Amino acid sequence: MSKPSKEQMLFMYRKMVEIRQFEEAAGTLYQSGQLPGFLHLYIGEEATAVGVCAHLKDDDYITSTHRGHGHLIAKGGKRDRMMAELFARTTGYCKGKGGSMHIADKETGILGANGVVGAGIPLAAGAALSAKIRGTNQIAVSFFGDGATNQGVFHETLNLAAVWELPVVFVCENNRFGMGTPQHEHQRVEDISVRAPAYDIPGVTVDGNDVLKVYAEAHEAVVRAREGGGPTLLNCDTYRFRGHHIGDPGTSYRDREEVQEQERQRDPIRRLAQVLTEDEGVTQEDLETLEAELANELEEALEFAKNSPEPLPEDALEDVYADEIQP
Repeated sequence: MSKPSKEQMLFMYRKMVEIRQFEEAAGTLYQSGQLPGFLHLYIGEEATAVGVCAHLKDDDYITSTHRGHGHLIAKGGKRDRMMAELFARTTGYCKGKGGSMHIADKETGILGANGVVGAGIPLAAGAALSAKIRGTNQIAVSFFGDGATNQGVFHETLNLAAVWELPVVFVCENNRFGMGTPQHEHQRVEDISVRAPAYDIPGVTVDGNDVLKVYAEAHEAVVRAREGGGPTLLNCDTYRFRGHHIGDPGTSYRDREEVQEQERQRDPIRRLAQVLTEDEGVTQEDLETLEAELANELEEALEFAKNSPEPLPEDALEDVYADEIQP
């Protein structure tokens, strides 16, 4: 495909900065004891979510993971309602009942972040099957990590999606570690995309920290799915700059110099900034102005969350499947 326009690149830059700012703020809030639950930051992986979701329509679907904030923002999730959910407030996407790992919003096609490894994979296939039966032009995208590709549900879903030629894109975010376990210790394959031929579907590996490369490969996969060509396995080689979760320093299983080298050489925001300033006539001042604007928006989102009401005890009985609680 042709190179994205300057406007498209600025849009992707904006989205990656939105994610980075949100995650940095969430990390600070969590460490200061202001947020409940667990927190898994997406810092360093922004290019994968943004490069893929840049091709999606408002009514397309995504399924996410325990590290889902980036996917949600890239798909159109609002930072004020997301922050409210992290604070467990009623104005959050799930009325404060889901927290960081379970944010969902059917209005934007976000079928939910998920704390169960690989659980979003069959959900995306189900959404894709629904779209195919209804004859819409919708597609579904499932984001998951390298560890999820060892789950039976990964293989079962890819097989069925291939047989039924479902309009779904499977996006593996290979950040090289399943929690603290290096990929080479839990898989014989180095390139996860080689698992695709077993189901007779395309498998592609791309630099997941280069948003322009992700954008290009995602375009092919999305077009194929939307035109009835069936699923694609897109393996994005990425890297998380933080530990598995906030309480994990990430130093017991990763060399500190390796992390620092990744941050220096493969920061997706810095890489796109270089393209914009060197090739597209965007000045550093332009980027700093945009970042300041987004930082102000995030401050407003934070105030919205902090000033939102907490759920009442009786709210626990709302939004449940059972009509009444039996004694």
